[in-house]
Amino acid sequence: MRIERAELRLIRMPLKFAFETSFGVTRERTILLVTLFAGGLEGYGECVAEESPLYREETVGTARSVLEEVILPRLLRPGAPSGSMGGLAAGPDIPNPETLAASLASVRGNRMAKAAVETAFWDLWAKSLGLPLWQLLGGVRQVVPVGVSLGIQPSVEATLDAVARYVAEGYRRIKLKIKPGWDVRVVAAVRERFPEVALTVDANSAYTLADFPVLTALDRFALDYIEQPLAYDDLHDHALLQARLGTPICLDESITSAADARKALAGGACRVINIKVGRVGGHLEARRVHDVAAAFGAPVWCGGMLEAGIGRAHNLHVATLANFTMPGDVASSSRYWEADIIEQPLEAADGLQRVPGGPGLGVTLNRTVLERVTLERRVVTG
Repeated sequence: MRIERAELRLIRMPLKFAFETSFGVTRERTILLVTLFAGGLEGYGECVAEESPLYREETVGTARSVLEEVILPRLLRPGAPSGSMGGLAAGPDIPNPETLAASLASVRGNRMAKAAVETAFWDLWAKSLGLPLWQLLGGVRQVVPVGVSLGIQPSVEATLDAVARYVAEGYRRIKLKIKPGWDVRVVAAVRERFPEVALTVDANSAYTLADFPVLTALDRFALDYIEQPLAYDDLHDHALLQARLGTPICLDESITSAADARKALAGGACRVINIKVGRVGGHLEARRVHDVAAAFGAPVWCGGMLEAGIGRAHNLHVATLANFTMPGDVASSSRYWEADIIEQPLEAADGLQRVPGGPGLGVTLNRTVLERVTLERRVVTG
């Protein structure tokens, strides 16, 4: 398969509500979409980088620059140096995702930028074979359990009201975002009101070992896990903390590869892993992380980054792999957006999401919405 051209599209979508975490408040998402064209087919990928480097180092701006100057030239113009817009007229033959990954292996980091192209290629490749993406990935189910991620609310009472609403909607896990000063009190209130609900918390690296009394106080609430309590780049302190907690630690920002997963699990830094396709560089590496975790007997689940429909669909497909045994953050699209950029409604029912059917991702673009939210569009050719 030879990629004939690519499209980079920058869109901006307002959220239906303000989503607050320890990083701050998000009211809209600026998203970079990648479309690859080959043989009359289109493959879609979504870059999960944010506008500021708060979650990881990449941003929408850095991802766009790397895609335009480094990654796409390698796929469209073999032999062109990084940053060059010249080169050969025809791109290289890329028969499978492994070949694409090998062509980008020397590009260090920039995993979110790589993932945007790699996932678009998976969609394109699956369509060329007439197969659904989940089947090519090795998935074992077409329906996946989902939970909901609840941002920091204005009050404890507002939190309880929100939890009640999502429990009534059938979501199979409630995740509370926490930060210093907004932790034990709110978790205690939720657990008292909802003693049977599957409950987790996510700190997004907001604590240090100096907060040990607060973190150990969370042990008494029967949480499924405490997600990313300490620094994104510190497996050592997570291991010290996990050794003294009864509740499993789940790592998110700390895991960017299968090698990270092996070190974290072997070193006792966590017992659960949140897999985000964009964070680890694409579906190939996500599957490797999944396999490493399975070898250690550690469950995984699919995290979210406030994706629009393309990214959400990719998450659903990867969540069909066997070791995704915990509900993921793939809640209904309508929870976040008044109108999504795809035609197919990705809606949960009784805490379950059905994977879109048909070849590839199984979704089509809603061109009307897409044009309305587009800020910029650029076509890159050979």
